[in-house]
Amino acid sequence: MDKLSLPATAATPAVDFDAVTGVLAISGESYPENAFEFYKPLLGWTATFLRQASAAVTAEIALSYLNTSSIKSVMDLLDLLEAAHRGGAQVSVRWSYHKDNDRALEMIEEFREEVTLPFFIIAVAG
Repeated sequence: MDKLSLPATAATPAVDFDAVTGVLAISGESYPENAFEFYKPLLGWTATFLRQASAAVTAEIALSYLNTSSIKSVMDLLDLLEAAHRGGAQVSVRWSYHKDNDRALEMIEEFREEVTLPFFIIAVAG
């Protein structure tokens, strides 16, 4: 396993998961017509990585908008990370959002409530 890269489109976020550093970066907006199909390669790659690797994983997420089906897919990703964390892996999430976007903050806080892994919410300026 080397690296997973999915370029951003108008409706999908950029995804970069570097197996060497253990950093999973997801940024942009997520409202694809079929979120399951978009996230399927990421979920599969992540599951395989977590089974094979012993490196720490840091998910650096900066999603400014998610549609309902994307929320489900991101929760599936967090579930994979949570299972690894509960299994003893060093896993954390750092989710950035624009400091004036209260709706994004509420959504991120709801995600954080669903997991026990270290989950940091970072407000960023414009």
